[in-house]
Amino acid sequence: MSDIHQTRSALFGRILEGSGRASQAERRAAFENASVAEPMRTLIDKVARHAYKITDEDVAAALASGVGEDEVFEMVVCAAVGQASRQYESALATLECVPAGRE
Repeated sequence: MSDIHQTRSALFGRILEGSGRASQAERRAAFENASVAEPMRTLIDKVARHAYKITDEDVAAALASGVGEDEVFEMVVCAAVGQASRQYESALATLECVPAGRE
């Protein structure tokens, strides 16, 4: 199995710094769940915090603002990967607090 840190780094580099319809700044903001303008803000926040609450109307509102489907897709992927990364880091931090022999 490959090194997870190297793989994660490659993924982050690709989605945040690679070419795309959304700007790198927009993708970074979605990844961090911060500083995204409405109506994309609602969609990105739901992806990160309450994915089960996303509706067709959330996506339609983002598209109606003039953002293309490719850009919406990129932003949603960045938001999802960003949230997964935060959860992964939180889990690792929790494991570091577990006393030896109690894993």
